[in-house]
Amino acid sequence: MPSSSRTIRTGAEPAPRTRVSVHAADPILREGVHAQLRPFPGIELREESGPGTVALIVDDVLEEGALTRLRRLVRGEGARAVLVVRSLREAELLDVIECGVGAVVWRHEATAHRLVQAVLAAARGDGDLPADLLGRLINQVSTLHRSASGRSGVGSSGLAPREVDVLRLIAEGFDTGEIARKLSYSERTVKNVMHGLTTRLHLRNRAHAVAYALQEGYI
Repeated sequence: MPSSSRTIRTGAEPAPRTRVSVHAADPILREGVHAQLRPFPGIELREESGPGTVALIVDDVLEEGALTRLRRLVRGEGARAVLVVRSLREAELLDVIECGVGAVVWRHEATAHRLVQAVLAAARGDGDLPADLLGRLINQVSTLHRSASGRSGVGSSGLAPREVDVLRLIAEGFDTGEIARKLSYSERTVKNVMHGLTTRLHLRNRAHAVAYALQEGYI
């Protein structure tokens, strides 16, 4: 029987892997993070970041150099960003969100499973902030909003009621499936609402959208 050049496929196609590049000034720390992520078959470790890649930035504190690197990775190279740090100062919170960081993990909580959870959330465009950090962000943006002069409480761009509903639940820590159930939407509808909102207002991710809604007085 003549041979055929066609490849016979059996079963379902394997799920695409999430590409991750690890950035750490300490090479031992970088190799440690690689060792944590390597056993997970859904993770593909890369040396370089780029569009569709999740950049995992690991540091003790967020210095100006790290902030510059974040901006380059997200805005210049099109990567998603996860930040792993020991602490963040109050003044750095909005800078981190506006740089495009969608997920933050505290160093003392950075187990392998926690890192993978944050990486996958960032890859989906979801937010993943520690509860205490989200509370601090809400308080900080609310303070900025109260102190701003000439605000009417409604932004000039305007948010639709269902956009506000979705953002309020995101701010409370619910994921896409939970939001869909609470609002009696499909998960696709929730994703479409967020995509339309972030695209229209040039926001980088869900965390940035929540910060915007808080700053404009919607939630």
